[in-house]
Amino acid sequence: MRSKPILIVAGEPKSVFFEIFFKSIKHKNYNSPLIIICSKKLINTYMVKNKIKKKIHYLDYNFLKNKKLNNKLINIINIDYTNKDQNSYIKKSFDVAFKVIRMGVTNKLINGPISKKKFLKGKFPGITEYVSNAFNSKKNAMLIFNKRLAVCPVTTHIPIKNVSKNIKKQDIKDKVILINNFYLNNFHFKPKIAIVGLNPHCESFDNFNEDEMIIKPTIINLQKKFEVSGPYPADTVFLEDNRKKFNVIVGMYHDQVLAPLKTLFEYNAINITLGLPFIRITPDHGPNEKMVGKNLSNPKSLINAISFLDKN
Repeated sequence: MRSKPILIVAGEPKSVFFEIFFKSIKHKNYNSPLIIICSKKLINTYMVKNKIKKKIHYLDYNFLKNKKLNNKLINIINIDYTNKDQNSYIKKSFDVAFKVIRMGVTNKLINGPISKKKFLKGKFPGITEYVSNAFNSKKNAMLIFNKRLAVCPVTTHIPIKNVSKNIKKQDIKDKVILINNFYLNNFHFKPKIAIVGLNPHCESFDNFNEDEMIIKPTIINLQKKFEVSGPYPADTVFLEDNRKKFNVIVGMYHDQVLAPLKTLFEYNAINITLGLPFIRITPDHGPNEKMVGKNLSNPKSLINAISFLDKN
């Protein structure tokens, strides 16, 4: 039986997405048909400029259920774009993707890099929350995944000054449950999860120590059902002898765990949203406008994203 198609929202019009996309499909053949939601004008311009010869099949998403997709073609749902409606273009792209998913055509979504500040304008911390809100998914987690080690921040794209007041026992529990279910469903084992403290060395001179009052009792509670331990100091948990004991490290804020993971694996990781009624993955990098047109961007993360969905 042919695999369900992989739906791809190209995302930011001024980004390296088309470069890494064409590098990705040149790198290997995928079993799943690919459907890209983007401007045909933008992708044609890129293909002409870079002398890429590939057959394009334009789709009308209203009739997708009856279409037989060819995995050797680039299947495109066109979204009109002008330079003045960048945010509208991205929103329309997502709206179409959500409609296709709700139609039951597929349960696989990738979105290209998007400038959160420009598009979200503070309404959501990140695209994870934006997509989750569209499907009324109250509990979600951002898992930056590599087979050797994955990480998950409890708080995502919020200012550091707001982190401590946004660390809640229930949020930590929810992340662990979602992570555990993801590993059970996809790899058939319970992951070993390390939870990192908030403060340096898990210590604080304040009367209220988040590590002792929030994080530690939550871990003790979780240990009844899950392979969880901690809290560990963030400055040592990623040392080689320490990190090899775990499948996932859960941190309290974004850069606490993403910075070391990207140092270890660079582009060899993907961002998986847990808690949705479908699988959503993004390449683990941003639009990188400064690299547009230079043909130097690394497609590894997008290749991993497509390959992961291609197997599921």
